[in-house]
Amino acid sequence: AMFVATAVMAQIPGGFGQPAPLPAGVKAERNIPYVEHGHRNQVLDLFLPEKPSDKALPLVIWIHGGAWFAGGQGSPPVLYLVHQGFAVASIQYRFSQDAIWPAQAYDCKAAIRFLRANAGKYNFDPNHFGVGGDSAGGHLAAFIGTSGDVKEMKGDLGDTNVSSRVQAVVDWFGPTDLLVMGQQAGPHSMIQHESADSPESRLMGGPVQEKSALAKTANPITYIDKNDPPFLIMHGDNDQLVPLGQSIILAKARLDAGVEVTMKTIHGAVHEGPEFHGAANQRLVEDFFALHLKPAQ
Repeated sequence: AMFVATAVMAQIPGGFGQPAPLPAGVKAERNIPYVEHGHRNQVLDLFLPEKPSDKALPLVIWIHGGAWFAGGQGSPPVLYLVHQGFAVASIQYRFSQDAIWPAQAYDCKAAIRFLRANAGKYNFDPNHFGVGGDSAGGHLAAFIGTSGDVKEMKGDLGDTNVSSRVQAVVDWFGPTDLLVMGQQAGPHSMIQHESADSPESRLMGGPVQEKSALAKTANPITYIDKNDPPFLIMHGDNDQLVPLGQSIILAKARLDAGVEVTMKTIHGAVHEGPEFHGAANQRLVEDFFALHLKPAQ
């Protein structure tokens, strides 16, 4: 298990140490609790332009990776969007060693409801929220995107009268169907997905195949419907932690349901590979969020 943990942690940006220094012109408000008297992980960071905007800003919410048991909200890879007319939030959530699924979904949804309820205070446009995430965070972003206001997955944290729907989703190499990760994994996989201490077994609170009913509730594909927001899915074809097949089945399910999806397979890229942070892929993410979150001028 430790091998898996170190292999995973070594590939998590911001997984260790202090958050990176902020770009010029960006201010941060850190560790804002989104659940009153909540768990220490029920906090988020906000990144806003130092110069106040005269109009409400669309918000991009980033969910960090770390196999659902590690990582921090420190420095999201979409920080550059603050210079492009967006506000950015980065959310922390309870890890699998603190609470099993669906606690992570309930936390992310509570954070989105908090941000929407406080849109006036922070000058967000509450009708234009996007969510993105990498790895475990990609799973949570996709889950939020398809489960929208599904009542049984809302949880009871914070203000439950506010919507946790989002208007656009970016999913970087996130798991989808936990029950088929093992069979999709290639011979060089760095994780024994079926083992009792795999990240997904830990998320489910027991060996993943023995928790198939719970795993189905964690699968974004379960909730796809006509009202889903558009998705941009990006995945490397040399990913040895989350098989490329996880993104393929999500994209296919969305196509079959007739909801908008764009999938980009990045040739040669490993899990958390540097390609995701290159200029062309940053532009792809920016253009996608601009298209779906910025009201026509």
